Amino acid sequence: MKFKLLLILILASISVYGQDSKADCFLKYKSDSILKCQKDSTLSLLFIGDVMGHKSQIKAAYNKKTKQYNYTNVFKHVSPIFKSVDYTIANLEVTLAGKPYNGYPAFSSPDALITACKSSGISILTTANNHSCDRGKRGLLRTIKVLDSLKIPHTGTFKNAEERRNKNLLIIEKNNIKVGILNYTYGTNGIKVRKPTIVNLIDTAIISKDIKDSKIQNLDKLIVSIHWGIEYKTTPNKNQKDLAKFMFNKGVDIIIGSHPHVLQRMEYHPEKINEKEKLIVYSLGNFVSNQRTSPRDGGAMLKFTLKKENNKTSISDCGYYLTWVNKPKIEGKTTFEVLPCYKYELDSLPKISKFSQKKMKIYINKSRKLYKEQNINIKEIIK
Repeated sequence: MKFKLLLILILASISVYGQDSKADCFLKYKSDSILKCQKDSTLSLLFIGDVMGHKSQIKAAYNKKTKQYNYTNVFKHVSPIFKSVDYTIANLEVTLAGKPYNGYPAFSSPDALITACKSSGISILTTANNHSCDRGKRGLLRTIKVLDSLKIPHTGTFKNAEERRNKNLLIIEKNNIKVGILNYTYGTNGIKVRKPTIVNLIDTAIISKDIKDSKIQNLDKLIVSIHWGIEYKTTPNKNQKDLAKFMFNKGVDIIIGSHPHVLQRMEYHPEKINEKEKLIVYSLGNFVSNQRTSPRDGGAMLKFTLKKENNKTSISDCGYYLTWVNKPKIEGKTTFEVLPCYKYELDSLPKISKFSQKKMKIYINKSRKLYKEQNINIKEIIK
């Protein structure tokens, strides 16, 4: 009788409050079981490639009438994908050093680029790459200042040693899942990193220590975003493969690569006896740039979900989207827009020129051929 009375009270409370409750836990009754409480234990992530800022991109973003910069058009077709996940992470391969704005070889983009990144759904930026010091110490510091002012979490470059101690391991948490992100680059194009600022460089001793230090955080997964490899090569070199093996052996779970400006293969290896599951993307290519020679004119976005069951977190629903950079003319002015390739093929995007259609198809065919031949357990998302 006591159990029945308790059950009636619980069910009554659910009927009154259940519709408006935002709690993670929910109660469910079955005649042959007891009441259970279960947490929503998933976290979804999307990684995109290099966000670049060539001179023509800066020019395209400028509005002569308002004398302002606006990059909203760049992200409008991919923003729904960004916002469909818990976190979207990109490699910021420019500085925000202020005027004079310029592209290669010393990048400095308007702050409006980052405003558009945030409003489109990009939630985290990694900043350690070969262009981190393009505008010297001042440029590095101002980049950090702008990101902080917009409340965009970031890692890879730091104002000083104290900030690195506090922010080197970027931690994200949701639904009882805790993930750490570290970020490194092979170099800074020969430009010296001026003290007290710090750029995380690829150094196995430093990486090993950072991984060891991360273990006190009781992370469910540790991710390394790394700037490496040879530009325009579609296959990873020996150094990339050796470094990946080193990091996996030290305890890294997921590796996301950038720098080659073209796609390199993706691999997902499920858990085996005495061996953890591993996920690696050697290069996601260019997300947005003015590099127009195929296959530099596009990139890929990697999407996956972390699922926690019985206190164990694993990777599920891992796949990729192909993207291509279109340069349409709007009111006589050249603009930039990133197109999800599958949406174009489903005819759910505005019409593009025949010239662009031809180039996009070349990119799609090359990319699918590469991934079909080299990817392991990761397929394209076409929905």
